[in-house]
Amino acid sequence: MNASRPAPSGLPVLTRPDGTPVRVLVVDDDPDLAEVLCGALRYQGWEAEAAGDGATAVARARELRPDAVVLDVMLPDTDGFAVLRDLHEVRPDICVLFLTARDAVEDRIAGITAGGDDYVTKPFSLEEVVARLRGLLRRAGMARQPDDGPRLTVGDLVMDEDAREVTRAGELIELSPTEYELLRFLMRNPRRVLSKAQILDRVWSYDFGGRAHVVELYISYLRKKVDAGREPMIHTVRGAGYVLKPAVR
Repeated sequence: MNASRPAPSGLPVLTRPDGTPVRVLVVDDDPDLAEVLCGALRYQGWEAEAAGDGATAVARARELRPDAVVLDVMLPDTDGFAVLRDLHEVRPDICVLFLTARDAVEDRIAGITAGGDDYVTKPFSLEEVVARLRGLLRRAGMARQPDDGPRLTVGDLVMDEDAREVTRAGELIELSPTEYELLRFLMRNPRRVLSKAQILDRVWSYDFGGRAHVVELYISYLRKKVDAGREPMIHTVRGAGYVLKPAVR
């Protein structure tokens, strides 16, 4: 589907930052309900697949690498909380919308504590599920829509590529040209661990070879400007590289 046009639902098409369709895994042991949900998500222009139990869900997640999962708490072989732990091993940044018949406060708390991002109880409307997923994906910086234009947004960090301006929580951040290019690369790949070699190749356009200190130096510059006095967004993954993700509140 052309991302410049609205989805058949009339809503702007939400895509991944690279322009490819959002991927969602629906996990529910009711095949009819799962297919209805998948149909509603495909109507948004997204890729959607279903799994009827926990083991199948984890296996499908390894292949699909979904951006989000709609996860029923009650499954035939396990519970959704256990499945979520396995899914986080496959993709730690996955957005999770729990779907369940349970309405007790303690169950909602358990879902959020287990790492869920939101909670919808049955019966529900398809429109509510879609709206919740759209909100989760955009807040996590994992999806964008065409009217976002030249703006990159990750949490409260915003980059206007036309104006070449960066703000965090509305406060302007002054960057050098190299700092700007480095931050743009990080913001175009939110929640993705980028190696020093990848950063050198994309930002400095030369091969890796004893120049790791250049990346380390500019990451430190960015941290002083982007993270100073705030919850950190730029993180070091030891032995792997760097990752930019929304601050934990």
